Amino acid sequence: MRWGVLATGGIAAAFTADLVDLPDAEVVAVASRRADSAEAFAERFGIPRAYGSWEELAHDPGVDVVYVATPHVAHRAAAGLCLEAGRGVLCEKPFTLNLREATELVALARRHGRFLMEAMWMYCNPLVRRLKALVDDGAIGEVRTVQADFGLAGPFPPAHRLRDPELGGGALLDLGVYPVSFAHLLLGEPSDVTAKAVLSPEGVDLQTGALLSWDGGALAQLHCSITGGTGTTASVTGSRGRVDVPSGFFHPERFVLHRDGRDPEEFTADPADGPRTSMRHEALEVMRALRAGETESPVVPLDGTLAVMRTLDAVRERIGVRYPGEAADPESASESAPALV
Repeated sequence: MRWGVLATGGIAAAFTADLVDLPDAEVVAVASRRADSAEAFAERFGIPRAYGSWEELAHDPGVDVVYVATPHVAHRAAAGLCLEAGRGVLCEKPFTLNLREATELVALARRHGRFLMEAMWMYCNPLVRRLKALVDDGAIGEVRTVQADFGLAGPFPPAHRLRDPELGGGALLDLGVYPVSFAHLLLGEPSDVTAKAVLSPEGVDLQTGALLSWDGGALAQLHCSITGGTGTTASVTGSRGRVDVPSGFFHPERFVLHRDGRDPEEFTADPADGPRTSMRHEALEVMRALRAGETESPVVPLDGTLAVMRTLDAVRERIGVRYPGEAADPESASESAPALV
């Protein structure tokens, strides 16, 4: 499977390093808006073609699928360009800046019959998939509560991308997308959203707490921050037990299943699956789906991605975070977003 990589930053390098180790994957091209950056990246990873524009990569007929690793403010433009040119796309998280852009990308992919998937590597992690299977099979009964957090200590100066409104900065889109996606994975889309945040002078969220609720009575308590390093833990409580993920819930080394009346059971990652930070599993899922002729992945479905974006929009609406250009665009948040409490 022939891959192109669009962008040359840290996440692109991390993904490419995992990709080149897969025997059935070949990275054949890389693109940046600067030719020298693309050439340096190509030399680092032994990539045969380096382009100084996104358009050249998108129109390279020797590329089957493009990994889009730009800042998320550019995801709509970069992924859309590749889809229009006939390439499959794996697009980094958060999928786009807002629901409107996400809806446009999904519609474009479906209209042209092109493969599209959000790079939510957590969903593809084997141990996370095991956790979901246990919960879905009723191991802890009916899910009542989900708790998850993700915070970085910082401090991040005002010029950092995480504080830059022009780059979609703030804790929510970069970090909060993981707790929100974890809750969606286990409970689906919430019916109501409540949220509070501490905002920076630039107008992005420094930390956000959200309470999601479902009509069946389940709740999710979620937190993200760029002002303090949290444990990145998660817990799922059901009517007959709970699952605790001690740390790094989105790429766990282990989790513990507590069932009423039984001894705790520990589930650990298989060393054969590679390091916990490996993103190889999402690449494997993309290639499996493409070889099967699928235009989206059942592991990271597009409707699920849209639901997460709808929730993120609802949280931002509640905490008052709007990015440049959004305030004048009333359709940036969907009318079908969950009710704001």
